Amino acid sequence: MKETLIVEGIGPVEVSFSERGSGTNVLLLHGGGGAGSVTPWAELLAATKGARVTTPTHPGLGRTPRPDALTSVRGLAMVYAAFIEKRALDGVAVIGHSIGGWITAELGLVAGARISSLVLVDAVGLEVTDHPAKDVFAGTPANPGARVLKMYAGTMMDPSLRPRLSAAELPPTLVVWGEDDDVVDSQYGRTYVRAIAGAEFKLLRGLGHSPQIDAPELVADVIWSFVARHRNPDQG
Repeated sequence: MKETLIVEGIGPVEVSFSERGSGTNVLLLHGGGGAGSVTPWAELLAATKGARVTTPTHPGLGRTPRPDALTSVRGLAMVYAAFIEKRALDGVAVIGHSIGGWITAELGLVAGARISSLVLVDAVGLEVTDHPAKDVFAGTPANPGARVLKMYAGTMMDPSLRPRLSAAELPPTLVVWGEDDDVVDSQYGRTYVRAIAGAEFKLLRGLGHSPQIDAPELVADVIWSFVARHRNPDQG
């Protein structure tokens, strides 16, 4: 499915997405692994949790178009804010993995009133000097997808993100982290918790940077107990 959005400062943006299930609205944002890295998990949530799961592909990836003006994670957040409005996803729970978690945090800043909860799964995006994110683009072949991700994510961080999160009132937020993450360690995850007022933290023992792939049922259960606590009553 496709939706064309008009985004302030960017212009028309076409977003390709899949949708499955019914019930509580969930927007699931993928990381560098592409939409395929969260598609089986989306199917699991839809089949077992009573969720209507929408999974977009970030513009420019998977042979999707990207306007020249869309060059940053903040820009992607603006796109998905417009997407939530266009698709009438009020009360949506936004779940993001890795770079998708970074987008989720930014989305909480620009569209928090429309969001019931945020879930950051092994998210990048913060500047944490003593626990830096691994540069996953180092040595990456110069394929189109890698170039697009490098353009969006840069050095895997935005120094302004932590103070902006700390100064804002975000929707209820859960930070989920694989104990054995070799891209961003658990102390990096705890920095996210300290940056977001009231955020909760769940450490997943024995799991790495992509826990939704390593243990999808476990991660679905952990996340859903939080999402269900904060969902809008009229979403069931």
